Amino acid sequence: MAKTKERKKLKKRLLHKYRLLILNEDTFEERVSLKLTRLNVFILVGFSAIILIALTTILIAYTPLREYIPGYSSVRLKRQATALMFETDSLKRQLDINQQYLASIKRVLTGDVAEVNFNKDSIALTEPRDTAGLEFRVSKEDSILREQVANEDRYNLFDPASPTVSFSLFPPVKGNITEGYDVDERHYAVDVVVPKNEPVKAVADGTVIFSEWTADTGYVLIIEHGNNLISVYKHNASLTQSQGDLVKAGEVVAIAGSTGELSTGPHLHFELWNNGYPVDPTNYIAFE
Repeated sequence: MAKTKERKKLKKRLLHKYRLLILNEDTFEERVSLKLTRLNVFILVGFSAIILIALTTILIAYTPLREYIPGYSSVRLKRQATALMFETDSLKRQLDINQQYLASIKRVLTGDVAEVNFNKDSIALTEPRDTAGLEFRVSKEDSILREQVANEDRYNLFDPASPTVSFSLFPPVKGNITEGYDVDERHYAVDVVVPKNEPVKAVADGTVIFSEWTADTGYVLIIEHGNNLISVYKHNASLTQSQGDLVKAGEVVAIAGSTGELSTGPHLHFELWNNGYPVDPTNYIAFE
């Protein structure tokens, strides 16, 4: 009974009607009159609070106004951070590539590598060409002129054409081989005796990746070709190409000499590398 009376009393208080009046202070004229109960006031205040919280949440989550609240970062800073993240990743990849590149050059210069079996057909054979439908007419005067130019110009970039070509590598020099390729002696090159100041030519198209002086081997030039092929030219008297230069097959890249502490006379120390491993140059180039 007591609980029932308390419930009725509470219900009566909540539903008891009140009047809210808004009067003109000077004339006491009634401007607004509202009939209210405690229950209506509680419901109105509750809905107002819920709507206010919802609007505040939407403003913070979906508008730039959240940037003015401590602890929230701006959209501009996020975009900059994302851009810096991608740029940092690209720089890291490029750094890794450069480190691998420098490590390969170091192995070429020091000769600290192992021998590997290499299929010469991957670099030696030239691209087949269909010349069945072509017709060449060479005059006598043209033949005489070509022969004169080939004999007089010692820095001619191209050897006389031959009817058949079995290899795509151009001989850097012509001469006798005094010391050949020997894995047991860790001599991953051929030493070709040449006259002093003989022009040294590129064996194939490529990019010069090293062109400097070293104490042991004098002026050294390294060219990177296609198919992961690298050619090395050591003990030169001087170099005609710089790092980053593009060269063609048969183009003069150095002048032969006898520089460096390990040199015993005018010759070319020539190395051929594929995928970071040395190969015997005589399998692909005729030096004599």
